[in-house]
Amino acid sequence: MAEEEKEKNEVEEIKEVKEVPVVEELPVVPEEIKETKPSVLDYWKPKTLLGKEVFEGKITDIDEIFKSGRKILEPEIVDKLVPNLKSEISLIGGRAGKGGGAQRIPVKITATMHRSGRRFTMSAFAIIGNEDGLIGIAKGSALESRDAIAKAIQRAKLKIIRIRRGCGSWECDCGEEHSIPFKISGKSGSVKAQLIPAPKGVGLVTDDASKKIFKLAGIKDMWIKTFGNTSARINLISAIYDALKKLYVYEKVME
Repeated sequence: MAEEEKEKNEVEEIKEVKEVPVVEELPVVPEEIKETKPSVLDYWKPKTLLGKEVFEGKITDIDEIFKSGRKILEPEIVDKLVPNLKSEISLIGGRAGKGGGAQRIPVKITATMHRSGRRFTMSAFAIIGNEDGLIGIAKGSALESRDAIAKAIQRAKLKIIRIRRGCGSWECDCGEEHSIPFKISGKSGSVKAQLIPAPKGVGLVTDDASKKIFKLAGIKDMWIKTFGNTSARINLISAIYDALKKLYVYEKVME
C-alpha cells in the first residue's frame, strides 16, 4: 500500500503545471538615443581660415573652394563637404608567388641598412573619389602598413580635384557625362598616357590598375594608350591623373 501511494504522489507531481516566471520586456531604445561610433569630425579643431569657414557652415560646397583657388590644408574639410567619398588602394608592391612569379600586394616594402640592422618602411598608394567628378591620389609611407594606407588616404584628400566630363566621341554625341570631352594626354616619369573619349557602352578599355581611378572619377567609357614602363603603377596612375587635371586647363585657354 505504501508503494502504491508513492506512485500516485509521483504521478500527481508530474501532472502539476509549474508556474513560469514572467520576464518583463526590455524597453525599446529609440534610434536617436542609440550610441554611434565617433567620427573624425567630432574631434576636429580647424587650424586654418578655410577650415574655420567650413566648420562654421559658411562654405557648404567644395566647388566654391575650387573656384576661389584656395588650397586645402586639412583633410577634414573634404570629409565635411564630401561625405560619400570612396577610396581604393593600388597594388604597387610585389612578392614571390607560389609558382615562382610575382604576386601583387597593396604595400611596397623597402629596406635600409643601419648600424642596428635592417629597417623596413611600408609605402601605399591611395586613390579617392566620389564617382561624380572628384578624384585625388597620393602616396604615404610609415613603419606599419595600416599607418601607410591611412596616411596615403589623408594626403589624397588634400590633392582632390574636380575633373571635366562629357561626350567627346563622334560616334556617340549623346551629350551625357559618361566620358571626357576631348582627347588629352598626361605624363609622369617615363610613362605617358593618352586618354581618348569612347562612345556609350564601350566601357573602360584599359588595365585593372587604371580602372580604379576612372571608376572613382565617374568615367564609364574610355580608350587609353600608354607608353613607357607601365609596370610602375604609381607613374601610370599619376600620368592618368595629370591628363584628367589638364581638362580644365585647356578649357581656360580656349576661353
